[in-house]
Amino acid sequence: MSSRTSPKVAVLMGGPSAEREVSLSTGRECAAALREAGYEVVEVDAGPDLVVRLGEVSPDVVFNALHGRWGEDGCVQGLLEWQRIPYSHSGVLASAVAMDKQRSKDVFKQAGLPVVESVIAAKADVSARHVMAPPYVVKPNNEGSSVGIYIVNDGANTPPQLADSMPDEVMVETYAPGRELTTTVMGDRALGVTDIITDGWYDYDAKYAEGGSRHEIPANVPQDIYDACMDYALRAHAVLGCRGVSRTDFRWDEARGLDGLIILETNTQPGMTPTSLSPEQAEHAGITFPEFCSWIVEDASCDR
Repeated sequence: MSSRTSPKVAVLMGGPSAEREVSLSTGRECAAALREAGYEVVEVDAGPDLVVRLGEVSPDVVFNALHGRWGEDGCVQGLLEWQRIPYSHSGVLASAVAMDKQRSKDVFKQAGLPVVESVIAAKADVSARHVMAPPYVVKPNNEGSSVGIYIVNDGANTPPQLADSMPDEVMVETYAPGRELTTTVMGDRALGVTDIITDGWYDYDAKYAEGGSRHEIPANVPQDIYDACMDYALRAHAVLGCRGVSRTDFRWDEARGLDGLIILETNTQPGMTPTSLSPEQAEHAGITFPEFCSWIVEDASCDR
């Protein structure tokens, strides 16, 4: 970053992914918090002219508030490396691996972290037959925010009929019953464990609609489960090579104790909306939202 007293921060938001609206909300919230913290802020809706826009703005640092493909999968990170503009969150490789659910699972397994079995299968095959014994879950391999989730229950006679909007290849994974837990990592620090309570599946609407879910922090779970979530999140962040802030999501089957805790995925661009989990966990740890956003900016760099 430059040595000017108040660095100019470009907040990248919007973009062309399926999570555009969430990213716009994240970007607005973060831009407001950074202005409150004293930064000069320019909001940039990331379109095909992004390189030109960045040239016009000439920021000292980029706060990446994009979600989904292109913004979270290493693409925009590579562009920022090419431009040599310091940016927030994870770098090219960690972003790409974390966004690819199957590849990140392979990394987790190698590191001894618990995951459920899964396969990548053609959409046509998944709609034609059970590619694994129910119960299982079908989802895109490289989208976030629970976009396009199908749950096939135990005893289902027919496979799911996937929407045309689903990609040609999808992930099919063993259904993991239990509670939804999550932990944010900030640098080398795990901030806490949240229990996400919903009436049904923690899908897109449950994540982002007002009243869609209730967040209990600290999670009311046994100490060994709480400690394991904190430990697994730190280890996942490290083995993927994440930087800045990440959030790792878990499922926990209470009936199986510690053996029932598995990692679902790690998010390298956690949501920062009014209903988002990471800002809540930061606040629980004594870090205000402007302080949280400021830390992310000050942590920014190239070569991440």
